[in-house]
Amino acid sequence: MTWRCTGIRWSSGRPAIGWYAQGRGERSSPLGYGGPLAFAAQGERICLGVYRAGKRTPCPAGARVPGRATSAQCPECARLDRSFSVAADTNAADPRTYRVYLAWFGPGMVKVGITAEERGSARLLEQGAVTWAWLGRGPLMAGRRTEELLRAALGVPDRIPYARKRAARAALPPTADRALEVTALHDRAVGLPGWPSSLEPLACEVTDHAGRFGLVGLPAPVRVTTAMLPGGSVVGRLAGAAGPDLHLTDGLVVDTRLLAGWEFVTPVAGRTTDVPTAAVLTAGAAADQEGLF
Repeated sequence: MTWRCTGIRWSSGRPAIGWYAQGRGERSSPLGYGGPLAFAAQGERICLGVYRAGKRTPCPAGARVPGRATSAQCPECARLDRSFSVAADTNAADPRTYRVYLAWFGPGMVKVGITAEERGSARLLEQGAVTWAWLGRGPLMAGRRTEELLRAALGVPDRIPYARKRAARAALPPTADRALEVTALHDRAVGLPGWPSSLEPLACEVTDHAGRFGLVGLPAPVRVTTAMLPGGSVVGRLAGAAGPDLHLTDGLVVDTRLLAGWEFVTPVAGRTTDVPTAAVLTAGAAADQEGLF
């Protein structure tokens, strides 16, 4: 029986590493800031299949996935996953109540998004939102129209590349300044003409995740992992976590999207980090979009 990593999971506001074994289901390993982090990849990276409605369907082909891919799905499973997905706009009939949010990642970096109300703030933790507030609640399509309204009228994006979010954590402005930027945008958004009648506006109550992410006193991110390889290891001490990123005390950022699909073992004594890395972009530098969120 092989337990394969499924990446980072945020449960009750705290980070954990998820695991899956066919026939055994899912489990997780909580992460503690200040503690050691050491693992080595073993064997090959395998497609994790499709996870839907709380159940994972294994990849029928057991397909291999490249070590540099940020998704642990083969093309066939990815197509199946997106064929019935709110994020991909292929499940417009979802009857659940949705919430629209404003998420702040750095100065001038605020995005609008939606999440199922039943998920609470989990989506904001998964995206690495440092500061955020609810904007409204209602049916799925009303939430989508609100996203489009904010994009057209205020130029608010619905996607910000992970690389830009990561770079901004090196020098965050004070909590009050972050909250002020979110509050100002919230005020402008609820006053827009054309607000969907079926979307209930929500009062602005700003939440800050800097404490949960361990960002206070976080070492400046210097390098980020770009791939996992068979036998490759990561060794360090965890300083904080935000979205899919694990920040180590030596300035290395571990992109946990690259961990999904691998089997991991404890490295032998004396091993150090030896996987491919790249310099973290400086704040304000341009970056290509890496994914939906």
